[in-house]
Amino acid sequence: MTEHLTTEAFKQKVFNYTNNTEWKFEGNLPAIIDFYADWCAPCKMIAPILEELSEEYKDKINIYKVDTESEQELASVFGIRSIPSLLFIPLNDKPQMAQGALPKDALKDVINRILLGVEVN
Repeated sequence: MTEHLTTEAFKQKVFNYTNNTEWKFEGNLPAIIDFYADWCAPCKMIAPILEELSEEYKDKINIYKVDTESEQELASVFGIRSIPSLLFIPLNDKPQMAQGALPKDALKDVINRILLGVEVN
């Protein structure tokens, strides 16, 4: 199940940007952060896909959601200009941002290759 993050929860579970200037992931599983807004049609299209993926990849990755309307500080820290924006966070590498509502097969490809390091044919 996807989890909605407040700024404080984000700092505990993902990245405490007030204490660290360099990227330091706080999580113990790779993660996807969905920066969205309730009024955004593409955000509404991708939401059920992310819910499905959170079940399919349960205990392998975490999927978080950040409402850019209520968490404007977080959105500005990550320079969110368009939504949905997805932040893919591998355990031991730098995060990568993608913009737009990606189809499920593209999301699974990114999860497998970037987050889990699985070679996909």
